[in-house]
Amino acid sequence: MITISVDQLSIFVATLALAILSPGPGVIAISQGTFAHGRRHALPYGWGLAIGASAWCLFALLGLTVIFRLFPWTLTAMRIAGGIYLLWIGSKMWRHAADPVPDPATTKGRPGFWSGMALNMSNPKPALFYSAILLSIFPAVLSVADRGTIYLTALSVELLFYTALACLMALPWLRDRYHATKFWIDRGAGLAIALLGLSLVVNP
Repeated sequence: MITISVDQLSIFVATLALAILSPGPGVIAISQGTFAHGRRHALPYGWGLAIGASAWCLFALLGLTVIFRLFPWTLTAMRIAGGIYLLWIGSKMWRHAADPVPDPATTKGRPGFWSGMALNMSNPKPALFYSAILLSIFPAVLSVADRGTIYLTALSVELLFYTALACLMALPWLRDRYHATKFWIDRGAGLAIALLGLSLVVNP
């Protein structure tokens, strides 16, 4: 039985939408991926990013943040591992910035669904974010139906956002600008993701 209200879900959606709009590794990666490979090939990557991000909501609903509080080293370990992964992704973008624009007919070097999921799963901070907003918006005791409704809402918002962003970044005039300035866009995206990874490693 669902006990949470429509108003609570509305506040949850609004808060989540504002958080998603802040630049993060997922936003940077889907933008660069769409520029390079086009909408059709970037959409699976975006959906992987969405499911990876929403998984942290599911983990928060299942009590992962309680484990983080009881065993702080688990969060530290996940944060460092995720930071190293983001550093690797960022360095890869930086190194390949001078490569020619990929041929849309080839799959070589194209990020896919699992790559997107891994990228957003590499940063455990969303688990803490989801835990905080869940505690501030919803009752302390939630039924299985409540938890399922909250997760499906988060998944829907994430999917809608990444799908819309992939479609937006695939507009011809934006892709034309990318083709003209690929080196600098890829270097900027790689640097931004690497800095986000570094912040995970060095910041508590």
